[in-house]
Amino acid sequence: MGQNSSLADPTESPAPAPVSGIGVLDKSVAVLRAAAAEPASLADLCGRTGLPRATAHRLAVGLELHGLLSRDGDGLWRPGTALRELAASTTDTLVDAAAMVLPRLREITGESVQLYRREGDHRVCVAAAEPPSGLRDTVPVGTRLPMTAGSGAKVLTAWADASDTSFSDRTLSDVRKRGWAQSAGEREAGVASVSAPVRDARGDVIAAISVSGPIDRMGRRPGARWAADLLQAAEALQRRL
Repeated sequence: MGQNSSLADPTESPAPAPVSGIGVLDKSVAVLRAAAAEPASLADLCGRTGLPRATAHRLAVGLELHGLLSRDGDGLWRPGTALRELAASTTDTLVDAAAMVLPRLREITGESVQLYRREGDHRVCVAAAEPPSGLRDTVPVGTRLPMTAGSGAKVLTAWADASDTSFSDRTLSDVRKRGWAQSAGEREAGVASVSAPVRDARGDVIAAISVSGPIDRMGRRPGARWAADLLQAAEALQRRL
């Protein structure tokens, strides 16, 4: 689950955002994502998006005008108030429930925790809670990761009607039998994780809740340590839904 600077560059792991074919829209979204990952100078925006300096500046200023970006006292761009207003205009019961459950799981484990939904060939982090300090595995909300590696991807694949998968039938069968998945160094060297399914009222898997952190702390079989607490957190999410 993408790293902060203590493990790796957070811009290295996430899969590329989808391309709509509408050039100015795709570039604007790239600028938004770059500023959302971490407050960004103009040079940062150019480096993270690959856009020319003039183009990145023109788009950032336009997004700022509409309130989608804002600049702080140091001149760094960050998400603007309009984004929060748009997000607040819709109610997401899963994310609301996660705000109540994820912090407690973080306190229990002392590790980073995330909630993922599947969107096509990717999984998207829709909620996260990070420990206040120490070596951690940071995944910003909105991060898109491929469905080819990691415990979260295994969980979201195991109960899906998908024939095209990077995981073997045995791997997915084992996940369904245990009720959770684990990984060590699959998506990122040095990172381990364990994930469990979150179900809706009909019993359909709608998300994966995960705990992730350095292998040195989590071990290569993190499920042995954290699966029980993770399953309890998944049940708490389901009750709140």
